[in-house]
Amino acid sequence: MCIVCGCGTSSVEEKSALGMQHDHHHSHGVVHAHNDGHAQGHDHFHQVEHGNNANVASVASIDFGTGAAGLSISGVSEARLIRMERDVRSRNDEHARRNRSRLAETGTLALNLLSSPGSGKTSLLVRTIYALKDRFSISVIEGDQRTSNDADRIRATGAPAVQINTGKGCHLDAHMVEHGISRLNLENGGILFIENVGNLVCPASFDLGEESKIVVLSVTEGEDKPLKYPEAFAAAELLLLNKADLLPHLDFDVGLCLANALKINPDLQTLVVSAKTGEGLPAFHAWLEGRSARAASAQSRPAKAEK
Repeated sequence: MCIVCGCGTSSVEEKSALGMQHDHHHSHGVVHAHNDGHAQGHDHFHQVEHGNNANVASVASIDFGTGAAGLSISGVSEARLIRMERDVRSRNDEHARRNRSRLAETGTLALNLLSSPGSGKTSLLVRTIYALKDRFSISVIEGDQRTSNDADRIRATGAPAVQINTGKGCHLDAHMVEHGISRLNLENGGILFIENVGNLVCPASFDLGEESKIVVLSVTEGEDKPLKYPEAFAAAELLLLNKADLLPHLDFDVGLCLANALKINPDLQTLVVSAKTGEGLPAFHAWLEGRSARAASAQSRPAKAEK
């Protein structure tokens, strides 16, 4: 639950407790109230690492995310944070279940792409659409805070794209994606790419009804990114290490980066790719073909009853 930035909170009581509010504006004309700003005046912190040199000031790491809810917000109890998080997740998951059911009806493979801003997600999608559009019906939902720039780039390939602008929101949620899906004419056996807002934190926590999450990391971002932002890498099934064409110009250790990612998620599949040159993309496209065939096959099987 993205309660620190306020996205995902909805009740007046929750907004009042956190003392911050903003609205999410959607293209369908509905305005969803959420919170903005960050809670101030934390009551406590945890020093988890101290310097050992007595001649210099002690340097400590301060961790506000040690509790069961993973948060520390002044004036809000741990138990209340957990209740709020469960409520937000429950409502999101209900929309995600509806999305998943709708996608299953057409055997559509839905993939949720996560990354920092500027990692090259849109460029990867453009090149992939051109490579696969004769074999698959491809649609895209684009998530950004503002503009339709990325959706315009996708539409230039001939693929349909729905732009979702989140305003101050830092991620897409399942309700937003539900509205996006309703505007697309999904064909049997197609692929739906959901390009999330550039952010390696909050998007990892929200189920959108997708089959899998793909995390995109560029070689310009540093080998320790998986260790700094572990949730995205833990939630993903595939890592695309993009901008490999820049490696000759950078001091970047590919092996170390991939090792760090596998520390977080030993089952993570990894590919080194370049949206500019096409390096590694045939392997990615083969992965997509295999996953699409599996989604189409599942369409013909009876759905399992939810527990």
